[in-house]
Amino acid sequence: MDIAVIGSNMVDLITYTNTMPKAGETLEAPDFALGCGGKGANQAVAAAKLGAAVMMVSKVGEDLFAENTVKNLQQFGVNTDNVTVAAGTSSGVAPIFVDDQSQNRILIIKGANAHLAPADIDAAAEALKRCRLMVLQLEIPLPTVYYAIDFARQHGIQVILNPAPAVAGLDIQYACQCDYFMPNETELEILTGLPVATDEEVIRAGQMLLGRGLKNLIITLGSRGSVWMHGDEVHRVGPTPVSAVDTSGAGDAFIGCFAHFLIQHGDVAKAMESASAYAACSVTGRGTQLSYPDADTFHRFLTR
Repeated sequence: MDIAVIGSNMVDLITYTNTMPKAGETLEAPDFALGCGGKGANQAVAAAKLGAAVMMVSKVGEDLFAENTVKNLQQFGVNTDNVTVAAGTSSGVAPIFVDDQSQNRILIIKGANAHLAPADIDAAAEALKRCRLMVLQLEIPLPTVYYAIDFARQHGIQVILNPAPAVAGLDIQYACQCDYFMPNETELEILTGLPVATDEEVIRAGQMLLGRGLKNLIITLGSRGSVWMHGDEVHRVGPTPVSAVDTSGAGDAFIGCFAHFLIQHGDVAKAMESASAYAACSVTGRGTQLSYPDADTFHRFLTR
């Protein structure tokens, strides 16, 4: 295996609306879609679609969504040997509201994801030891994230930590053990308490985190591109201009693509450039995983 994603599976309940209702108001929305998501699953699928050998360690509920969730991962080539059922729970769900500006608002109900435990990492240990890169997010319990980081360090596995959704109580000492810490600007603001409205403010907030011991900080900024900070160096990658249809899952597309190219050639700047273009391509279609291009489609996008 190339990549192990330890993280969440969600069922996306996507409503496309021109106007968000006020309290007590009922409005008709023009469209709805049901899809598979979750930050962990999204990142796994993005990397797998590009050709990486990906395994997932995750939980699904004891409900009608579970079988479809596992089949969905398998159809994209993700190894699901360590995706197991949490008895007596529902699968995680994510109601997503996409407005007429293609911006999204998301709620998550963790469901089975809240039951992913260190014991699940132990059960997958032999497979995990064969991986070169581990990808983590925060839609699973923090003790499990910390346990996974310790496991990776013990076995010489590189780690990407995507602190999403942002948790103010995240232990920065564990973040500092990771090779790459990858928040978006909203998560950066929550983690630092500093404003991030301008590029200068983003850099200032990033410097605060680096000062606490982070190795490589990669900040995704949506339509403003991304920034890689390490030591005293700052490397900016501009956005790839497209007409956005649905920005849901774009950050996950970036991380999955970055992970794939990082293990291909190890060049962080080039991996970021590819990831920026991949995320841009993803927002030209609706949904999350279904909007992620495979390797051939991505190549055509790059050479258009």
